Amino acid sequence: MSVAFLFPGQGSQVPGMLHTLPDHPAIARTLDEASESLGENVLEFDSTDALQSTVSVQLALLASGIAVARALMAEGVEPEAVAGMSAGAFAAAVAAGVLNLADGVRLMKQRAEMMVEFSPKGYGLAAIVGLTEKRVSTLVEEANTVQNPVYVGNINAPGQIVIAGSNEGMSKVLEAARKSGARKAIRLDVSEVSHCPLMEPVADALKKSLQLIHLQKPKMAYVGNVTGRALRSAEAISEDLANNVAHGVRWYDATTVLEELGCRLFLEMPPGHVLSELGREAFPDARTLAVGETSFEYAVRLGRQFDDDLSNAKRY
Repeated sequence: MSVAFLFPGQGSQVPGMLHTLPDHPAIARTLDEASESLGENVLEFDSTDALQSTVSVQLALLASGIAVARALMAEGVEPEAVAGMSAGAFAAAVAAGVLNLADGVRLMKQRAEMMVEFSPKGYGLAAIVGLTEKRVSTLVEEANTVQNPVYVGNINAPGQIVIAGSNEGMSKVLEAARKSGARKAIRLDVSEVSHCPLMEPVADALKKSLQLIHLQKPKMAYVGNVTGRALRSAEAISEDLANNVAHGVRWYDATTVLEELGCRLFLEMPPGHVLSELGREAFPDARTLAVGETSFEYAVRLGRQFDDDLSNAKRY
């Protein structure tokens, strides 16, 4: 039985998220390192006003996720694999040793700034709960037009799917989803569209930036967003990091792969909790824990326990 680290994406942010992180030397060092890389104090990015900015949100999530991951690893909790939802993938890549934090910060800032620049007015995201991917895909295909495009976005769970596109196109899909028996079909409170072809210019720019960075071979399995598969080369991870903004995230497939890799403890980095809930629903036999909702000491004890169980199993 092994441990997986999960890194949440945009939507999980809360005011004060960086100021309430555990008191640990690795966390303090990481926040200082992130601030130095930015040329700004990252602790200023978690105020209510600051979190109205996509750029502040994504940078704060990166800093929070990698800071706590480093603290856990410093205490002897070693993940077998990492996975991050959307923006969280960059923290996962830093945790896996593929990116250094300075490069991760610069890429995250570029990604967020370009998302704001290229997101057209009148577009966004919506969530549908209670219908299959196949059914939602059919509804999207029926509603999609050149004038009002709409796309299937993230597959969070077999019956929890995010769509992206124009407000008018999404409204048609949501109405049809309700008529098809969806338990929930709602717009999401986001300021930019993502995970659809409208973000291809952002993906192309990130590819060029990543080509200029010396990437390292991952120290552990990195489970990708676009394919939902375990990636073990720097090149494959680079492609996933660049492309996830313009493609749907196959999160359910990713967590299925984590379970197939033997991960039985999913530790979600602060401030997230949704990925833990999705893991709990999908894999009742696995343990899931949102680190931000419990004590850091408990997360360390539990992580060490699962690491010890894995070591004992390998010994025999």
